[in-house]
Amino acid sequence: MEGATQFALFFVSLALLLAIWRINPAPFVTSAGIVGIVVAIAANDSLSNLFGGLSIALDKPFKDGDYIVLDTGERGKVTWVGFRSTRILTRDDVQITIPNAILSETKIINESAPFPRYRIRIKVGVAYGTDIEMAEETLLEVARENPKISKFPEPRVRFREFGNSALELELLCWAKQPQDRGVVVHQLGKTIYKAFQEKEIVIPFPQQDIYVHSSAGSPQGT
Repeated sequence: MEGATQFALFFVSLALLLAIWRINPAPFVTSAGIVGIVVAIAANDSLSNLFGGLSIALDKPFKDGDYIVLDTGERGKVTWVGFRSTRILTRDDVQITIPNAILSETKIINESAPFPRYRIRIKVGVAYGTDIEMAEETLLEVARENPKISKFPEPRVRFREFGNSALELELLCWAKQPQDRGVVVHQLGKTIYKAFQEKEIVIPFPQQDIYVHSSAGSPQGT
């Protein structure tokens, strides 16, 4: 209010001075009107951001340190939440500043809530004839030995289907921190491949058997 009062007094004083000096105020009034429109627009944006910040403060969809994903595709760690804007740091170490007016109307996925962990799925196919119990235990051992994997919930393996070329298994586990998703998938993939090699568990490549019928009608396998 104090700033608005000073602003009004300034223009009243200016109008009086122009009247004393007999200067036509019309050009100044026009300019003042344009300035007023600009100020009003700026004030409207500021108020929108302030209300957006208040909405975020009350709803608490995220907090400093949370890992979030926006519906526009940005994904990163919240580094600062202010009244006007919010900042997130992406995996590429790029800081993004988002006005709260926009953020309050955006779909937000908080990967750190309600628990700071992220579910990981690793699909693996093993050859028909493989000891499936051994393959399952090998996958669980790999997950349990990774320090970035949460102990609770415990890692688990599920049989998914009889594939065309393999028995399809899926390792389910949880990274302790959402930001570790990429490196955990990388580590698990390498370790599973090496463990299967050591135990002679075959990961088959896609293959197809084709049968050609001879003119006599007897099938010949190729």
